[in-house]
Amino acid sequence: MTTRKLAVIGNGMAGVRCVEEIDRLSPGAFEITIIGDEPHPNYNRIMLSKVLQGDTSISDITINDFAWYKKRGIRLLLGEKAVRIDAVGKSIYLESGKTVLYDELILATGSSAFVPSISGIRKSGVTAFRNIKDCETMIEASESYRRAAVIGGGLLGLEAARGLLNLGMEVHVVHNASYLMNRQLDAMSADMLKRELMQQGMRFWMEKRTEKIIGRKRAEGLLFNDGTKLVADLIVLAVGISPNIAVAVNSGIATNRAILVDDYMRTNVPHIYAVGECAEHNGTVYGLVAPLYEQGKVLAKVLTNADTVPYKGSIPYSMLKVSGVDVFSAGDIQGDVEVALQQYNGLQGTYKKVTVRNGKIAGAVLYGDSSEGMKLLDCLKKKTDAKILLEKPEGASGGADEAVVAMADHQTVCSCNGVSKGAIACAIQEDNLQTVEQIRDKTKASGSCGGCKQLVGAVLASVLAGAGGGTKKVVPICGCTELGHEEVKAEIAKREYANAAQARERLGWSKADGCVVCRGAIPYYMGLIQESKKTVSTLLDDERKELSWDTRELKLPYPVQTERSAHYLKPSDVLVRDFGLAAVPAGWEVYVGGHSEHPVKQAQLLAVEADEEQAMQLAAACVQWYRESAYYGERPWKWLERIGLQPLREKLLDRGEQEDLLSRWQAAERAEMVWSGT
Repeated sequence: MTTRKLAVIGNGMAGVRCVEEIDRLSPGAFEITIIGDEPHPNYNRIMLSKVLQGDTSISDITINDFAWYKKRGIRLLLGEKAVRIDAVGKSIYLESGKTVLYDELILATGSSAFVPSISGIRKSGVTAFRNIKDCETMIEASESYRRAAVIGGGLLGLEAARGLLNLGMEVHVVHNASYLMNRQLDAMSADMLKRELMQQGMRFWMEKRTEKIIGRKRAEGLLFNDGTKLVADLIVLAVGISPNIAVAVNSGIATNRAILVDDYMRTNVPHIYAVGECAEHNGTVYGLVAPLYEQGKVLAKVLTNADTVPYKGSIPYSMLKVSGVDVFSAGDIQGDVEVALQQYNGLQGTYKKVTVRNGKIAGAVLYGDSSEGMKLLDCLKKKTDAKILLEKPEGASGGADEAVVAMADHQTVCSCNGVSKGAIACAIQEDNLQTVEQIRDKTKASGSCGGCKQLVGAVLASVLAGAGGGTKKVVPICGCTELGHEEVKAEIAKREYANAAQARERLGWSKADGCVVCRGAIPYYMGLIQESKKTVSTLLDDERKELSWDTRELKLPYPVQTERSAHYLKPSDVLVRDFGLAAVPAGWEVYVGGHSEHPVKQAQLLAVEADEEQAMQLAAACVQWYRESAYYGERPWKWLERIGLQPLREKLLDRGEQEDLLSRWQAAERAEMVWSGT
């Protein structure tokens, strides 16, 4: 029996995900050919902003490398464009002159950046932000030019703006609405986001409509319809997308805004299907990854003759991180809905709004803390009664940890990939997973938009801590004992030992002399406990302002690398250092958890402070908390993954906690802190 031929036009996230599902359901059922117009294998388009920032390579955002295609016998045609389909002869004609035959055909052509009708739009110096080539164009421009204007204040535009800031450009965001991300946020949350982004250095031109791109041969700025002008050397278009439907139109396949499909992703032409941003289902074209993956799963079952429920549409939602800020939005937040719940916390910088329609939860916006996002999305899908908003578990304190404990095993944590809490927990236990990255590689959870990363981390922490009645799995310090780091620290705190040898003896060490690991760990913990028992006098504010420190003189869990970049236009290695300070137009950014060796880790933005002194105090408090809470030998990036960025922020941005940590820091050492770098 001849193997059926499956062709896929489009090598993006939707089409290849459908192929993954087909391979999982019925491996070897098809002889597969994938046609892509870019020269790269399948990559995560959502992470393009990381490439633009210059600290992430193309390989880092690659979902399936060339070896993946080869292993499955997939014929991959890159740099090729399909121009017409002969449905009778079941042939695809490529622009290069090649012909590809098929028995079943999936159109996954995706979309392109929408190009508005603006005079001068084709000038040099104008680019979209849609693919890797666009990123390369913007990075190259940043090396020669100073000022950028991003047209579009939606998610894509803000991500482009953040990347350009990191490249050292002065960035102006132009938006035609009265507030940012007006499709996902309300005025309140958008205003909070705008204030945060202004602190990061972005400048905004609201309610502005671009009439013309000025300049002779190359773009030199924008002319608005009110007569005002903005001077800029680089113009970035981020105003939306247009489905790629040319091949369907040329082939007699029914289209509207996109390619029309039914509940089984079938077009009007037999044996031809469509998924992703090029498909229109019941009048809706989805541009978010979760609906595209849902479509792909349905189609995979159709093509492998597996039982499937029809696709009935998706509830659009966004769970993402915009320039370091957690944001969640789902359902209807404006229009014919009532506001059932609205909470604002100025100290923590969080906001929550839930809407209802006919007594049922209809929409939600979360800003600053998106840990309840999946729970609210589940309520939206089930049309839950709004009375549930009145319920709050006893002793609840909020955050991702509480959200995870409250979730049932069947509830979804990663909606993009349909991964439940139970599936993640099972993978952690069965494969002894210890990091979010390992969970991502095993289950795909957090591997697409990344919005659920905090929640996945909370599931990991919950499982490792034995939440839900399980037994905590203790990782011993070394082979000389069965005790873990926390147990040893607790024992040392309870009793006084003359020296490390006595501690090893009384704690039941199997080797009297210990090993290279515990011979360093026990004295370190003993020193920390002794520090904590000393009476520390509070320092005067004036003395605090002479604050200077040298990590080289401190006893640390692991030797750390630090970096201080005094000018945002000068290159530095801040983002791959354990702790870093970086000057930006809005003040000073404080980073933690970078790593320049294998595995390379990008440092996380802890906070932005107004001046260098405040930034140094925050960084000092962070180093002190690392000293006190990290395990001996645990590098800062591993420590950060274990405790979580949000809990770290909550501790360090509490002024009382920060003062206590600084006092203990200065009591421990009185040496000068020397930062390397520019």
